[in-house]
Amino acid sequence: MIVKVFALMALLALSACGAAEPKWASDADVARAQFTAERPTSITLYTVLSNANNSGAHAGLLINASEQVLFDPAGTWFNRSIPERNDVHYGITPQILEFYIDYHARETYRVVEQTLIVSPEVAELILQRAKAYGAVPKAQCTKAITSILDGVPGFDGLPRTWFPRVLEIAFGKLPGVRERLITDNDADKNRGVLVAQDAKPATE
Repeated sequence: MIVKVFALMALLALSACGAAEPKWASDADVARAQFTAERPTSITLYTVLSNANNSGAHAGLLINASEQVLFDPAGTWFNRSIPERNDVHYGITPQILEFYIDYHARETYRVVEQTLIVSPEVAELILQRAKAYGAVPKAQCTKAITSILDGVPGFDGLPRTWFPRVLEIAFGKLPGVRERLITDNDADKNRGVLVAQDAKPATE
C-alpha cells in the first residue's frame, strides 16, 4: 500500500512539472539571427522574484560568448522574430533582452540581474553546455542552470538546486558579480507584452 502511495505521489509530481517541449529552429534561421555582443565576455543570471513573499519564480541565463544567446529553461517567454532550440534563444540583441526583462518584471514580480565577467574560454564552455542540454521540463529551470554551471571554473561554489532564490543568493556571492534590481508597475497579466513586442522590429 505504501509503495502504491509513493508511486502515485511521484506520478503527480511529474504531471505538475510538465513534460519538456523540444524545439529546433533551422540552421538557416539560427545563422541569420546570430548576434555578437560587446566584449568582455560574460554570464548574466536573471532571477524572477515574487514581491509578495520573495520566493523565486523563474531563472534564465544570458551567455555572452562567441555569440549572445539566452538559455531560458522551461520559460514561457518567446519572440517570433528569433529562433529557439530547446530553450536556447538565439540573436539576443539589447532590444530583445529588454523584451525579455519587461515580460518578467511587473507589479507582482521583480527581476534581479547578476553579471559576471568571465574569460572567452569559460563563456564558450557554458554556451556549448547550454546548447547540448536539451529541452527542460517545467519547474526545472534552476536545476538546468546549475547543472550547466557545475564544475565550470569560477562557479565552483554554486549549489546544485531547484530553487531560483537559492541560486540568486549564491551567485551574488561570487567575486566580481555586478547586480541590478529591475522593477516595473505593469499589470500582472503579462501576455500583452508578447503582443506588444511582436509589433516592434527586433533589430537595433
